[in-house]
Amino acid sequence: MEPVVLLVGRLPHVIGDVARELEDLPIRWLGAHDHGEVVRQLDNEPGISCVIMGAGLEDDIRGDLIGIIAEKRPDVCIHLKDRDSGPKGMVPFIRQVVQGGILNQFVVN
Repeated sequence: MEPVVLLVGRLPHVIGDVARELEDLPIRWLGAHDHGEVVRQLDNEPGISCVIMGAGLEDDIRGDLIGIIAEKRPDVCIHLKDRDSGPKGMVPFIRQVVQGGILNQFVVN
């Protein structure tokens, strides 16, 4: 079973380009870019392991989404990308989060 990661940010870049760049990782990627889509993904996919949120969203939107995610799925970790690394920092950030934690939880002995 592949872990499921919800990428939240500006689409189609986040789920399109970023997911393609990370296709070597055994992850099933989901994407969302607004409140409604985040809620739909959380409601329809119980297997979400974590949420990774890009820095392109305004702070008030990110704050609202964090509240929604925490309320609906308190079992899910939320990772926020910094703004200083810019758009090119998204792929390395996601790779670090996934390889440093998510994949370790799904190692089958």
